[in-house]
Amino acid sequence: MTNWIKPVTAATLMWIVQGVQAQQIFLCVDATGHKEYTDTRKGSHCRVLDVPGGQITAPKARAEGAQRPRAVAAPVTAPSDFPRVDSSEQRARDADRRQILQEELNGELAKLADMKREYNNGEPERRGDERNYAKYQERVAHLKDSISRSEKNVEALRREISNIR
Repeated sequence: MTNWIKPVTAATLMWIVQGVQAQQIFLCVDATGHKEYTDTRKGSHCRVLDVPGGQITAPKARAEGAQRPRAVAAPVTAPSDFPRVDSSEQRARDADRRQILQEELNGELAKLADMKREYNNGEPERRGDERNYAKYQERVAHLKDSISRSEKNVEALRREISNIR
């Protein structure tokens, strides 16, 4: 059996003892107050947990395929004094938002194209200040990271634009 380090809660203790039967569980507290439940004594700072009946039994397993019950969120309603916007105003705001996001997307696409052109499929031209090969490799790695980040930005902007009504 392995050792566990978890926050001290009843749920954690139940998780720890799941599947453990007729075995001692130790609570070890270090000098900083950090608590650790374990099945092996790790020194004088550990004490045996007093388990009623001397045994810990595992909780019953759920039937195969059974799922944990999910909490149902209460429907959200706006307060009666919540400010409302008429549909034409909302459409205008959405159009402005779409235009701003589209401009950001176009700028990001242009930046991405420039970086890909400079990256040159992983073999960018060496610059005069890169006499040391490590500096060149560092710039290549930085370009690759920047391209990846820019591609993620493009994807996020496209997703945001598609979410506008």
